[in-house]
Amino acid sequence: MDTRIREFRAKKGMTQAQLAEAVGVRRETIVFLEKGKYNPSLKLAHDVAVALDSAIDELFIFKD
Repeated sequence: MDTRIREFRAKKGMTQAQLAEAVGVRRETIVFLEKGKYNPSLKLAHDVAVALDSAIDELFIFKD
């Protein structure tokens, strides 16, 4: 899975720590999400999308 979280976060001028606080996780979780090393729950994916004014399918690119 690839993500565009870093790109959308940068557009909003947010740090990883700020995004983590906004969605209620640790900064390390955001690091893993941005690297595609962590599959989020649907709730977390939704919360990240809301925090970044985006849609889940804009942030997460699923590979076959």
